[in-house]
Amino acid sequence: MAEEKKSLEREHQNIILKDRKKLLITGVHNVESFNEESIVVDTQLGLVIIRGLDMHINKLDVESATLDVEGEIGLIEYLDGTVPQRKGGFLSGLFK
Repeated sequence: MAEEKKSLEREHQNIILKDRKKLLITGVHNVESFNEESIVVDTQLGLVIIRGLDMHINKLDVESATLDVEGEIGLIEYLDGTVPQRKGGFLSGLFK
């Protein structure tokens, strides 16, 4: 029973953004890379890229699989391969 509950908890992920300044992500496996402008996080639902300014990691809790980030959050993006990638980038799509 306890194992079943633990398994169900691992299947969920939440991203909570408060005032574009505080970010809490659950379901975190690993922080792949980070600096003040970009954080790459491996989560249960795929890679998540967070972009912004003056960002720093307050806490990475391995036990509860949570990540706490502060800074000016500008973008949160999943990279999981389900969204088709645009060939040639933004400008090529603009000049079709």
